[in-house]
Amino acid sequence: MMSEAVILLSGGMDSGVLLAWASRRHDRVHALTFDYGSRHGQREQEKARELAEHYGAPLKTIGLSFFNELFSSSLLTSGDEIPEGPYAQDTISSTVVPFRNGIMLSIAAGYAEDRGISTVLIASHGGDHPIYPDCRPAFTEAMSRAAQEGTFSRVSIQAPFASLDKKEIADLGRELGLDFRMTYSCYKGGRIHCGRCATCLERKTDWDMIRAVIPRSMSDDEGNAPGKTDPLAGNIRPFGPLPDPPGRVPARNARVRPVARLRALLARQKRKA
Repeated sequence: MMSEAVILLSGGMDSGVLLAWASRRHDRVHALTFDYGSRHGQREQEKARELAEHYGAPLKTIGLSFFNELFSSSLLTSGDEIPEGPYAQDTISSTVVPFRNGIMLSIAAGYAEDRGISTVLIASHGGDHPIYPDCRPAFTEAMSRAAQEGTFSRVSIQAPFASLDKKEIADLGRELGLDFRMTYSCYKGGRIHCGRCATCLERKTDWDMIRAVIPRSMSDDEGNAPGKTDPLAGNIRPFGPLPDPPGRVPARNARVRPVARLRALLARQKRKA
């Protein structure tokens, strides 16, 4: 029997790595991307199309124009300016879009049910939990229980990266051979990563922890001066050993590679089920 899954594909780094991972575990992955009126939506959707084409995943774009009408968030075009600086409760909470993942997962569950698919994947991760309530494991598990109760296919919602941090996800993507130039991580939505918003700073920190990045030159047809580069749109160098973070003394056998760790976590989850 063909193994299929539905994935929420934003076009960001996390969902890009998830698509690369899911493509190795399932015969066919159906990708859903949502146009909900975010500032970075156009850029992310461009990357979602690029990722879906690369991995051979059929892509459906779903419009959610009512978000700007009903919800307040600096992440939306109708909201205030995006705050700059690292993730912090008192500033980044303005980027919360009320129940965004709940709405998107509900649509994904219905989409999966209509096609007889029993697995929905979302790229929520450990770094999201303190800020975004609809990224926490308890929320995903509750949504999964509701989806299973409300569908004939017993659709299961899974967040394979729930216990990984952003750096480990980047590391996993590197192991899977993901070209990070196919992803975008900037809340402001410009052609070039601003380098100042929380998600840009997080992306830069994670990449610095891994190794040097190959910068991407921005061409004239993208509206930039010749030779201008966007270092956060580059690709992590795929070869060579991973260095230890600056200032840290490596401990023997202390590091568990994300692929191995993820396999162990999934095996434990399967045994519990």
